[in-house]
Amino acid sequence: MATLTDRLEYVIGVKAADALAEHFGIVTVDDLLRHYPRKYSKGSTAFGDGDAPPDEGEHITLIATVAKVRSNRARKTGKEFLVVTLDNGVTATFFHPRYLKGGLVEGARVMMSGEVGFFRGTMQLTHPAFLLLDTGKGTASLKKMVAATSDGGGGGEVDLALFDRDFFPIYQATAKLQSWDIYACVRQVLAVLDPVPEPLPEDILRQRNLMSEDDALRAVHLSENADERDRALDRLRFDEAVGLQWALVGRRYGELSETGPPALPREDGLRAALLNRLPFELTNGQNDVLSVISTELTASRPMNRMLQGEVGSGKTVVALLAMLQVVDAGYQCAMLAPTEVLADQHARSIRDVLGPLAMAGQLGGSDDATRVALLTGSMSAAQKRAVRDEIASGAAGIVIGTHALLQDAVEFHQLGMVVVDEQHRFGVEQRDQLRAKAKGGITPHLLVMTATPIPRTVALTVYGDLETSTLRELPRGRQPIATSVIFAGQQEKWMDRAWARIREEVAAGRQAYVVAARIDDDEKKPVQRMDRDPRDGPPRKATAVVDLYNQLRTGELAGLRLGLMHGRLPPEEKDTVMSAFRDGDIDVLVCTTVIEVGVDVPNATVMLVMDADWFGISQLHQLRGRIGRGEHPSLCLLVTGLARGSRAGERLQAVASTLDGFELADLDLAERREGDVLGRNQSGRSYGLRLLSLGQDREVIEAARTFCEQVYHRDPDHPGLALLAAPFTEGERVEYLDKS
Repeated sequence: MATLTDRLEYVIGVKAADALAEHFGIVTVDDLLRHYPRKYSKGSTAFGDGDAPPDEGEHITLIATVAKVRSNRARKTGKEFLVVTLDNGVTATFFHPRYLKGGLVEGARVMMSGEVGFFRGTMQLTHPAFLLLDTGKGTASLKKMVAATSDGGGGGEVDLALFDRDFFPIYQATAKLQSWDIYACVRQVLAVLDPVPEPLPEDILRQRNLMSEDDALRAVHLSENADERDRALDRLRFDEAVGLQWALVGRRYGELSETGPPALPREDGLRAALLNRLPFELTNGQNDVLSVISTELTASRPMNRMLQGEVGSGKTVVALLAMLQVVDAGYQCAMLAPTEVLADQHARSIRDVLGPLAMAGQLGGSDDATRVALLTGSMSAAQKRAVRDEIASGAAGIVIGTHALLQDAVEFHQLGMVVVDEQHRFGVEQRDQLRAKAKGGITPHLLVMTATPIPRTVALTVYGDLETSTLRELPRGRQPIATSVIFAGQQEKWMDRAWARIREEVAAGRQAYVVAARIDDDEKKPVQRMDRDPRDGPPRKATAVVDLYNQLRTGELAGLRLGLMHGRLPPEEKDTVMSAFRDGDIDVLVCTTVIEVGVDVPNATVMLVMDADWFGISQLHQLRGRIGRGEHPSLCLLVTGLARGSRAGERLQAVASTLDGFELADLDLAERREGDVLGRNQSGRSYGLRLLSLGQDREVIEAARTFCEQVYHRDPDHPGLALLAAPFTEGERVEYLDKS
């Protein structure tokens, strides 16, 4: 007999276990049983009800009936190949087909597995592996059918009696490990599995009308009753939500037990001085959030808070006031930014707003001033040493930098707070690496900021170890941004008007951005968005920023002062271009998304985004936030070569219809795949939730969070919940902690 924690080689043999470990990281019985079917096929189907068409290169398994078979010969070699058309429109091509003709005939029912390709809009499989389930002649029993593979010979030894049933579970598979192989392993394991202990308390099972863990793990793979399978999926979905929330609640309360640096606000400190010299009034939202943060900073346990808000809602000034409260208490603060452009922008703007309060030891500095230090990777060795000395001595109260802050050579005198800007660009591992630089056994306060509004389900999962504060209102005086979509293929004259509009703004003394999706033809990028819909038409390349810059300076925008900005430029050149644009010496900045966050040029009033269909909803909202920051109304133009009725066209019109980033965040979540939201861990491997949908299962997630909070206070070492949380807390499987 077997248990969930047993290693598979002792249950199904070394060869099969090694294949599962190599291709899917499946090691234990529990791993295998939680490799759930992607769908259940009955009759003829390719993707399952409601599934999106697969991407090119994706490995799929389908069940279908052969509609047509034709034999062709290659023009150059004269070698024969077989083209099989299935009743769902997919074609399969077989080379060396001599052994296949007898089985692959019209009317035959097959289970086929291979890598997706497209030819003239038709999905095709080349050399797929297949099982012949029914000849279509009605004369042979299933048990006598032959399993065939794409190499032209007999297939592996598959017990076709396993498929003598009304439905087939279809699993995520590879060319070397087919869905039917996985199904056979699952059957073998379930045949010897001991009754599975129940990890959840009896009261929650009754409350949510959940079937037992043992019944669910068996039914999800074997039940031929659709209602029973649905109940099994409901149970296992709740398991997943509980496992994730248990891991998060453990991290959250574990950090609360650590010692933080208490920072009491001072009436005669830098924080009070800045509040007195601010040239504007804080919004009600800023005051409310600042009050919560200020209270948490006074505690002797570390604050762990995320501050989210619209582009331009004033998050940075809130973070600065919080940092000054910590500096007033004798500690240092570190602000981590994802790019040098953003780090430089923060250092510049913070020094400007602090004025003499940031000029310690300098002529004109206040008596109680501190210093603001900037550390980036592109600095010279001498510059880095000088900044590191300021940090180590404690002279720099606020330290702003990129990943360069994480290097071992950087030592803080007394680190008391870490601020992470654009949190989605970093992993938890990186922010914890910076917090670990604190001395004296304290854990610094943590404030992470994001200008991408986060749907509640994402906040409860990906960022579930943090408390959340939200800024919704914009500071007084922010100008409206009008957004229009230009369907260039149908509105050619609109493009002429768009370039003319940029010229008009420049003539009025203002500036513009023109954004492109890629740098040049050397850039290793796909020629299309991976979520391309058939309505979007054939794949195509996006405009390269280098080509666009050369075109505009001699064509549509000739005579204007143009600058070029992209991520491959040397840091010194980036700084020069950005400074020139900020100072008004460049009229139009032709750039990539390097300006997506942090760039603040109030005089820029127009943004034109080429190939806007290449960008996601949240990214377009971020880009649009670079304008509308001054005293003049602004205009954002989203250009696409696709049709108005395309999926991408609908997405762009949604962006144009509202400036509410929270509404757009919900739309973005509904459109994107779970893996896109969860991201990749630091090792580069992609992880996603197996059953739980961040877009559809909010009630399940919230119920699991409440349940875990209640149990944790009674029994923080609950063994059943620890088992469910293991996929989220062990090794490389920490998908949310390693998010990057």
